[in-house]
Amino acid sequence: MNRRLSATIVLVLCLSVFMVGQVWAEPATDYAKSEHWLSLPVEPAKAVDVFYLYPTVYQKRTPSDANICNVDNPDMLQRSQQAFAYQASAFSPTANLYAPYYRQADAAYTLTLPLAEQRQVVGGIPATDALAAFDYYIKNHNQGRPFILAGHSQGSNLLLYLLSDYMKQHPEVYSRMIAAYVIGYSITPEYLAQNRHLKFATGPDDTGVIVSYNTEAPQMTGKNPVVLPGALVINPISWTRSETLAPAEYNLGSIDMGSDGQMIFQKNYADARINKSKGVLICSTVNVDKLSPGNQVFPKGIYHHYDYLFYYFNLRENAANRTNNFLKGQGKE
Repeated sequence: MNRRLSATIVLVLCLSVFMVGQVWAEPATDYAKSEHWLSLPVEPAKAVDVFYLYPTVYQKRTPSDANICNVDNPDMLQRSQQAFAYQASAFSPTANLYAPYYRQADAAYTLTLPLAEQRQVVGGIPATDALAAFDYYIKNHNQGRPFILAGHSQGSNLLLYLLSDYMKQHPEVYSRMIAAYVIGYSITPEYLAQNRHLKFATGPDDTGVIVSYNTEAPQMTGKNPVVLPGALVINPISWTRSETLAPAEYNLGSIDMGSDGQMIFQKNYADARINKSKGVLICSTVNVDKLSPGNQVFPKGIYHHYDYLFYYFNLRENAANRTNNFLKGQGKE
């Protein structure tokens, strides 16, 4: 056997191993291109930023569609803009809003997989894009400003990679993080034990912390695919971690989505109570049949799509409180 043939065989074997392990090195989306940004301020006017990753908005139309969409997928582009309006806008009075488009996985495909396989999928192409986008933002747009991380659903899942990997490798960047709103996914004690530089929020204005919760109806008895065992929760009305009910009249305001897509202010709409044994936030004052009848991904009674909307103005005020406390600590208030 000649050397050229031997080298060819070795190359084929190596490529076969890579294919079986699904570890092809996918290049990241090019975030130097403005068209790959959902929101990219030209002249940021505020003292702090928000880096936002939208939830799962890509849905396969046919079984043959790709499990992970392209960054220019028309459906994803349109729906991510809607999510941005309903979620990221909560932070607009406080911060400059930066939001990249990223290639994401179809929820109906991903959330039916075992957890280890879910992590392989989300930790592949979507995480590659999220990390690349954040790194580009830090190096080219942030200009040393304090920042907030915010996400929902798959976007929040991706924030876990920024928090565990990027922040650990770049402590000088992490020192500027006001808070991370990891809403619609789970933060567990196991995750914090593996990443001891991170800490979960305990009150309304502590900084450098993670805020997280997943909202359900009291009667929900099925499996919530985004709630992991031991998930930590903070109440977005009282900003405590106790199981004491925060009544709807203490809620600063919710948002309902009108049939025309308009945002409608709702007062005294959603209450909040932590259920520590389930690792969820319970809302008992809304119509479960109307808002969460159930679908192929989320059983009836999971208010996943309303995690931001129920507590919209509480999140808005809380981001301002944590920001003011952070700037005060730096003598920049």
